[in-house]
Amino acid sequence: MASPMAWQYCGNQIKLWRTRAGVSREELAKEAGYEYETIKSMEQGRRKPTLRVLQVADQTCGAHGLLLAAQAYLQPEPQLPQVPEYMAVEAEAIAISSYNTLLVPGLLQTEDYARALLATHWPPVDDETLEERVAARMRRQEKLTRKPSALFSYVIYEAALRTGIGGPSVMKCQLHHLIDVGALRNISVQVLPVSRCASAHLNGPLVLLESRQRKHYGYVEGQSTFVLHSDAATVGDLAQRYGMIRMQALSAEESADLLRKAAEEQ
Repeated sequence: MASPMAWQYCGNQIKLWRTRAGVSREELAKEAGYEYETIKSMEQGRRKPTLRVLQVADQTCGAHGLLLAAQAYLQPEPQLPQVPEYMAVEAEAIAISSYNTLLVPGLLQTEDYARALLATHWPPVDDETLEERVAARMRRQEKLTRKPSALFSYVIYEAALRTGIGGPSVMKCQLHHLIDVGALRNISVQVLPVSRCASAHLNGPLVLLESRQRKHYGYVEGQSTFVLHSDAATVGDLAQRYGMIRMQALSAEESADLLRKAAEEQ
């Protein structure tokens, strides 16, 4: 995995300032309390420079705050890099309809489920980035209970309830959480059982969103594809597909019963 450009640029700046000040890599490592190879990795962009190294290098090399200023650009991205446009639309949406095939949708995930899922992201991320992304996902969920209320309609393919993400205890809590959020007045949670599977049900997840200005969007994603549609024809096709899928799903009450049964099987 290529190191982020911010790491490479910041590491190179540490090296340039250190060389200019006549400070050896060994001296910087000793002063900062790191191993020589760790400082080398930071300077070469293979490891993210830490705040401690930036502070010591800034003072030792006489950078007068110029190296320390890089810290603002080394913060982990709170979201996956492919989806910032979608997140902006989601935040302002007054209605969201979502169909998920293999995963519980992000707004309905428990913290443990989200952490287990994001920890397996490829390319892998460091612990700081992982925790920031988990926290960001939890902050997104404030939308579920924010006033004025938005409307949410979820259809989840039964296979998503049996993936075992995070292990039995995590999945058990996740399934009970789906029951709890499905009881809220502005949220509908339905399960599409595997016995009602059709080819259209396996084409992948989709999300429909409506803005306060009554503008409609459709969002689809795949292995390496993340697309937010706004043209009426495409969004209309996605809406028809979602409507067909929802008609095949269990009712909210039947879905809650299936969720309870799946939780007991964990």
